Amino acid sequence: MFRSALLLSSCLFITLPVTTVAQGTRSDYERSARLSEQTRNKVAHAKVEPHWFGADKTHFWYRRDLTGKTHEFVVIDAAQGSRQPAFDHEQLAAALSQKLGKKFESDRLDLPQLEFAEDGASIRFNAGGKGWRYAIKSNELVDAELLKTDEARPQDRPRRGGGGRTRSRGEESPDGKKSVVIRNHNLVLRDKQSGKEVTLSTDGTADDPYEGGVVWSPDSLHFVALKTRQPETHTVYLVESSPKDQLQPKLHSFDYLKPGDRIAHPKVCLFDVPAESEDVASASSPSNLPHAISDQLFPNPWSIDEIRWASDSSRFTFAYNQRGHQVLRIIAVDAQSRAATSIINEESPTFLDYAGKRFVDYVDDPHEIIWMSERSGWNHLYLYDSATGSVKNPITQGDWVVRGVDHVDEEHRQITFKASGVFTGQDPYYIHVGRINFDGSGLTWLTAGDGTHTVDYSPDRQYLVDTYSRVDQPPIIELRKVADGSLICEVDRGDWSELLATGWKVPERFTAKGRDGATDIFGVIWRPTNFDEAKKYPVIEYIYAGPHSAFTPKPFAAYHGVQSMAELGFVVVQLDGMGTSHRSKAFHDVCWKNLGDSGFPDRIKWIKAAAQKYPQLDITRVGIYGGSAGGQSSTRAVLAYGDFYKAAVSDCGCHDNRMDKIWWNELWMGYPVGDHYAAQSNVTNADKLTGKLMLVVGELDRNVDPASTMQVANALIKADKDFDLLIIPGAGHGAAESPYGKRRRMDFFVRHLLDVEPRSTP
Repeated sequence: MFRSALLLSSCLFITLPVTTVAQGTRSDYERSARLSEQTRNKVAHAKVEPHWFGADKTHFWYRRDLTGKTHEFVVIDAAQGSRQPAFDHEQLAAALSQKLGKKFESDRLDLPQLEFAEDGASIRFNAGGKGWRYAIKSNELVDAELLKTDEARPQDRPRRGGGGRTRSRGEESPDGKKSVVIRNHNLVLRDKQSGKEVTLSTDGTADDPYEGGVVWSPDSLHFVALKTRQPETHTVYLVESSPKDQLQPKLHSFDYLKPGDRIAHPKVCLFDVPAESEDVASASSPSNLPHAISDQLFPNPWSIDEIRWASDSSRFTFAYNQRGHQVLRIIAVDAQSRAATSIINEESPTFLDYAGKRFVDYVDDPHEIIWMSERSGWNHLYLYDSATGSVKNPITQGDWVVRGVDHVDEEHRQITFKASGVFTGQDPYYIHVGRINFDGSGLTWLTAGDGTHTVDYSPDRQYLVDTYSRVDQPPIIELRKVADGSLICEVDRGDWSELLATGWKVPERFTAKGRDGATDIFGVIWRPTNFDEAKKYPVIEYIYAGPHSAFTPKPFAAYHGVQSMAELGFVVVQLDGMGTSHRSKAFHDVCWKNLGDSGFPDRIKWIKAAAQKYPQLDITRVGIYGGSAGGQSSTRAVLAYGDFYKAAVSDCGCHDNRMDKIWWNELWMGYPVGDHYAAQSNVTNADKLTGKLMLVVGELDRNVDPASTMQVANALIKADKDFDLLIIPGAGHGAAESPYGKRRRMDFFVRHLLDVEPRSTP
């Protein structure tokens, strides 16, 4: 197999001739442009999409893609761990050819809406605009009803509010006798039998209305509504210079709150309604107006949601996220006394990552709550007694992180979840799947292979199909038992021989110590297909350092966009420094009020370590590019670390965190807005520019205010700094990813890091 790979790789001199002249040539550009298409569909049988069938759902079929754009259909018997062709492909092709009067090839059968009978003896499918039934053993093909397009299969989704009824306008009471509607910003109670109505509130106004519907108690005697003081209006204006339908420019505007703006302020209101024997008109008495509930425990909400009633109507609970995102609480309010208590109180001196590490599930019998927290320094699950607010026990624990909950099985008191960092010696970002009991016992890992995993469960959750891969390993697909995670069989394995034959360079996983000299930083190195170990290559870093996740690719892909940049004669790297997510809380906290850091102390050490191991990397010529948060970081690189980064291309950057969207920036930079916002702004630091910088922005960007880029440009002009500015008419967020933007970015690095005019030589 190894010798075969060598023979195949030797063919690259025919398909991808090695360029011996300087990088950045016309042939380098041409090879770069071909790379995406040349690597497409070059990995065989790398995907298994299981379609389970049979009365006991112990069998599944899948389409197996082969080399040369051919395929076959395979059936797996999960109980026996065996595989076989789904049917005789030659016979079915012959039968279809005879019936439809045209040639069908056995290794290219197109069978839309294919489904197996429960006994597996026959299949149904559409072909040639007709429906067919095919008996597998007897090779009998007969007309059948045309099958409708498959509906999307239901997916397991974690419940975030567990059992609470969603608020909807005009919601009816559980007993079906009354309803509440919102009219003129106030609440109106209506008796459904008599049609009588009465206004329950009069204090709602356009600036402070009741909105969003109501949440009824199960006994229909109470409901909760939110009265919400409206946010301030912050309008962003965009000029579309070159509209398609007229000559003159157009002015666009939209609402866009920014850090520090006044946000909506919801107030929790509890109403009593008449009992069955009372007339609805009695609801107008003062005792039935909203009860005063002290907001001492929820004074400054970013949000109030997940309102739900206890099954006995004795109380309701809601989730409170405090502005600044340092306090999360589950609040309980007694329906009679109206007293509010905190049953879960989560506080952090930095931030609580409600956007990426938030999970709550209510278990009604017994009264429990499953809650996600980083209080131990790692993201884990905890079991609460929802009556007392005490922690019954940690569910998961250890120096690893829960990445999400797949399924909560209340009957068996088990949780299936995703996690990373669980196996020593593996990349700590690789996702694995585990199962654990509510009491923290019985932890069982359902996946094992060295790679990042995705799973697909059988309908009864007795089996799972596990697909795992790495950037340097095509997918391996296994069938496992959910009961104990044991391997039943290998279902399939990706074959990348065709890909390797194109001259494709396998990306290299590389690890080096971070700023503290102890923490491992993980990244990937891409080299051009004509890489020559005797030559020197400038290094370009593709950066996205947003703290809401981690961004270095982990699963296999035959093509990454950065490979086209490498093909011009660069070594391209990508890594996740401190301040990004999915590691420990301490690792993540580096970003707190510190987005200007962008992990650069880790990145620079990592690149230097790579150059020490590989002398072909020339770190006297280092470039960097990125978009959005990556646009902010790439400009920051040449402002704060210009001694290392010599050239940067920044697309649609949120260059000043005071100018960008409110939720993202207040979560990581904190509230209220302080001096640290300005201190890390690319605008206030523009005079520190060294090296080369190109700013790219789309004039119709609705994600990041384009004025953020223009204010950097203005500051650079005032500082008398040379830079390039590319404004793309009609483009939105990510303008540099347009064909023109990509070409200009490539040219910029070829010109300034290779010191040649792009495409000037053959």
